[in-house]
Amino acid sequence: MKFKPNPDAKLLCVFCGSQSGARKLYSIAANAAGDEIARQGMGLVYGGGKVGLMGIVADAVLAGGGQVVGVIPDVLMTKELAHDQITKLEVVNSMHQRKARMAELACGFLTLPGGIGTFEEFFEIVTWAVLGIHQKPIGLLNVDGYFDPILRLLGHAVEEKFLRPQHLDLILVGEDPAALVTRLASHKPPSIGPLWLDLNQS
Repeated sequence: MKFKPNPDAKLLCVFCGSQSGARKLYSIAANAAGDEIARQGMGLVYGGGKVGLMGIVADAVLAGGGQVVGVIPDVLMTKELAHDQITKLEVVNSMHQRKARMAELACGFLTLPGGIGTFEEFFEIVTWAVLGIHQKPIGLLNVDGYFDPILRLLGHAVEEKFLRPQHLDLILVGEDPAALVTRLASHKPPSIGPLWLDLNQS
């Protein structure tokens, strides 16, 4: 069943895997995140797939009565991958256009476990926040410590002075899907100013 698009609905952008992962807890977390997105009266914007965690979170939002907007590049627009039961599916020409369009539609961002593509989307949206391109909340759902290695890497970058501590303040980290979605629904990121470059050191 398709829902009629609501142009006034806030859409939370979710980055996540096109696989379900090795353990059931990842699927459970994706379903819980989708449930909470709908319960909060928000919709979902995501990569448009019906497989893996992508499909699970989309189906959960739909089941909760929320709208789901998918954005998918034409090279992935196949019967096996594209979700044909969502509210709206936009087909774009490239991965770059896909990410830009999702960011344009989103009121905030939530990253669930995934692979290389998920990591890349997360880091790019954080980079855009550091550069002041957007001021939307960013969440990282650390299911059973999945993102601990990335968090350690970010902490190491701060220690080595390639990042500033304020940059990490842009990321809300949580282990409970519902609680993190709730925080993102009302969170306003701190204003960190132009901290990405120290002109005195250039």
